[in-house]
Amino acid sequence: MAEPRVPGGRESELELPCGEVVDTHDDLHMGIRAYDCDCGERHAVVLDAHPLARWVPEFLVEVLDETVEPTDDHDEFTTAHLMGIVMEEFPEKVAAIDSSEDGAVGFSMAWVTDFDSRRLHEIVVELLVELMEHAVSHAEDDAVMEEFEEQMLQFDVGAFVEEYRAERNFDDRHDSAV
Repeated sequence: MAEPRVPGGRESELELPCGEVVDTHDDLHMGIRAYDCDCGERHAVVLDAHPLARWVPEFLVEVLDETVEPTDDHDEFTTAHLMGIVMEEFPEKVAAIDSSEDGAVGFSMAWVTDFDSRRLHEIVVELLVELMEHAVSHAEDDAVMEEFEEQMLQFDVGAFVEEYRAERNFDDRHDSAV
């Protein structure tokens, strides 16, 4: 089997936004949600295998599946699409690696952000709200748009993230840093 950094080999190193380098074989795994970096920061880690319900309730995931039509080969809105939006908004703050050809890891894509997990969660919710607002604007129904805007004025992203993270128990053994 070909080795990393050799033509035809698997890429197993990912340079993080802070400049540190992680090995996807040794440092990233299916249960990881945060990485305690040598730079002193704790970076959020997202894998394509992580469900959208990591960020929002299942009913909202279902709404996203019904309303968002990805322009790629996927039939539904996925974590990969979500992280693409995050990367579009914060290109210097997200490092990504395509490991789809690497059978030694349990994921196809991995993203490591300059943000900690909580801040990334807030960013994701803010971006999803923007996505929903855009979708509502296409409904061409002023009453629906006004109702959505009024609900969003009352929506506290920080409070939602705090409650959702507590409800989802992001501190159990499957959600700990490396």
